[in-house]
Amino acid sequence: MAQRNPTWGEERIAAEFLLKLGIRVSPRTVRRYMPDDTGSQRGPSSQRWMTFVRNHAQGILACDFFVAITATFRVFYVFVVLEVGTRRIAHFNVTAHPTADWTLQQFREVITGEAPYRFVVHDRDSIYSPELDSALKSMGMRVLKTPFRAPQANAFCERLVGTIRRECLDFLLPLNERHLRRILKEWGAHYNRGRPHSSLGPGIPDPPVDLRLKRSSGHRIPGDQGVVARSILPGLHHEYRLERIAA
Repeated sequence: MAQRNPTWGEERIAAEFLLKLGIRVSPRTVRRYMPDDTGSQRGPSSQRWMTFVRNHAQGILACDFFVAITATFRVFYVFVVLEVGTRRIAHFNVTAHPTADWTLQQFREVITGEAPYRFVVHDRDSIYSPELDSALKSMGMRVLKTPFRAPQANAFCERLVGTIRRECLDFLLPLNERHLRRILKEWGAHYNRGRPHSSLGPGIPDPPVDLRLKRSSGHRIPGDQGVVARSILPGLHHEYRLERIAA
């Protein structure tokens, strides 16, 4: 797994074993077989703010823009919206010319009234105009603006953007806007439905119906089953599962 998925760390591999293959292995044990020991770093955060986020995580949407550059050096802006409680990517879209009206339309596609969203976290970029915030309030949302020069206040979405870069766009060069959308659509489906998240226990934000938590039975795979891998973004990542071996 480490060789075929170069961006994975020991926690990700241990979670893949537990959730997909039913084998409970400590990340420390996995690290013994990893070529590098990169470790993990966590930035400082406000205890008071984090307490609020934990208490209201199921009702919080966090959003942010980041830049993607194509093979022909065209610049596109990617807008992402994250459900903080589930870590699910609720929405993304790509544009060459972001505006407040375009951004508001993205929120309309997410905030439909079917989910109990109450808060929207965004930074103080001018694209989040007063008119946009007023429209969000009319949808029943409370807007939480992050302080100046405090990206850690939107840490969940900032981490998502970093993950998209480290696990996807740092390895794939989009040819055009259509190609960029296709890359992000496939990776986003993997992120939501196939990628284990350590902050969830580990767990998967939106697990498929047929994915059942495998109970650990030691360190062995059942004799009548084998490990099957499915390639994501032509071999950049893989999803693993157990399948019965044909008699």
